[in-house]
Amino acid sequence: MNSLKQLIREVPDFPKPGILFYDITTLLKDRHGLRRTIDGLKGHYSGKGVDLVLGIEARGFIFAPALAYALDVGFIPVRKPKKLPAERTWVTYELEYGTDTLEIHTDAVVKGCRVLIVDDLLATGGTAKAATQLVEELGGVVAGIGFVIELTFLGGREKLNGYDVFSLLQYDK
Repeated sequence: MNSLKQLIREVPDFPKPGILFYDITTLLKDRHGLRRTIDGLKGHYSGKGVDLVLGIEARGFIFAPALAYALDVGFIPVRKPKKLPAERTWVTYELEYGTDTLEIHTDAVVKGCRVLIVDDLLATGGTAKAATQLVEELGGVVAGIGFVIELTFLGGREKLNGYDVFSLLQYDK
């Protein structure tokens, strides 16, 4: 899978000086790269009893529906506040620079449902941890948490101890 790194554009000083941004748009436009990405995630989670794939807004929406299709299961979105039309629940969580909130429909997950959480990037782990809280609050079971990219030097995996955390690509700095 490391050959996929060649398809990811590295943009220095975005969104602010000192940050190296891993731009997945160049991976997405490559049909073989996109297929290998979805197949790689599917390969890890096939046969693990996944009932639904949850995508975290915004870039999780790119990968989660495709993975749900590949696994032959449904997709559910977790969104930023005030984007979902029906009854919802939410969690507010800490970021390095403040707080953020994620919401889910209250009927998205039924008790005992096995949910795979998917996002593009694991950095500090706060967003993924918030998504696990939403799933578990609704009575679901987190079947795993999958990422395309993991920035290992930020230690986000540590916030997700006890879960099946999988990333296709790891960057050490």
